[in-house]
Amino acid sequence: MSAQLPIVEQALWTTLWVFTALIYGLCLNGVIRKIIGRIQGRIGPPFWQPIIDLGKLMFLRTSTMHGIMFYLAPVFRAVGGIGILVFLPIVVGIPALENFSHSGDLLLIMYFFFFGQLGMAMGAGEGGHPYSPIGISRGLSQMTAFELPFVLAMIAIAAQTGSFSIGAIVEAQQGGVLDWYIFQNPLAAIAAMIALAGMNMVSPFDVVGAPQEIPVGPRTEYNAMFLSLMISGVSVFNVGKLILFASLFLGGIHTIAGFVLKTFIIYFWTVFIGAVFPRFRIEQSIRFFIKWPALAGIAGIALVMA
Repeated sequence: MSAQLPIVEQALWTTLWVFTALIYGLCLNGVIRKIIGRIQGRIGPPFWQPIIDLGKLMFLRTSTMHGIMFYLAPVFRAVGGIGILVFLPIVVGIPALENFSHSGDLLLIMYFFFFGQLGMAMGAGEGGHPYSPIGISRGLSQMTAFELPFVLAMIAIAAQTGSFSIGAIVEAQQGGVLDWYIFQNPLAAIAAMIALAGMNMVSPFDVVGAPQEIPVGPRTEYNAMFLSLMISGVSVFNVGKLILFASLFLGGIHTIAGFVLKTFIIYFWTVFIGAVFPRFRIEQSIRFFIKWPALAGIAGIALVMA
């Protein structure tokens, strides 16, 4: 890792890259929607449609009145995504693109993973909808199930490196492609890849939102600027997860082209799963995550210890 910039200059660069990650995340979602449309025999919306939707929502107002936590939930969601991105290096070796990665490690990233989800759960509790407790129990149960194998995978990589520092993990993979941890510890990589599909809430793990079946949830309970803030947080969070996976298993990111290529491939993997497999019920989803990817994560740790 290179020397860090003065804190004010680094804060300005980080703010710029958070905004860039927001635009990139929205465009990435638009491209994937276009691909899915083609797979299903449709033309699909233009890739910039999510940006237009976000712009329209920002200028709308809402007269709905709920508790204070209902309005803070999208803020928690946004802070969870931004917090992950702030402490990750976007491009290694360029101080302006390393954000505050010198000041954070995997333990801090783990906290931010839960931050947004718990905020949304508390917000749903104040929404007043009679089915909110069902959505909360679904969401938190599945979140715990898919976070377990991903955390196990991170622990395996930290044990293999001997450090929780993200910079040290990236540096340990610089000998060549075969030194990437996706080849050095494929069991941990498999656990993280499957868990990533659950984090992105794509089929077969999208029963919490069930967009084709349940006419309630964040997309209908929230509107106007609150919905725009929630969508922004989810977009930044998705980009942060992709950068984290690239840093843990793909040797980090060293160029802007590498950033686009690696993050797109990782994200497309989860979308491919969603386009092929049917939806799990919530108990099937939890059973699956605890059984297969969690066992792969444990085996990854055992491989390192052996």
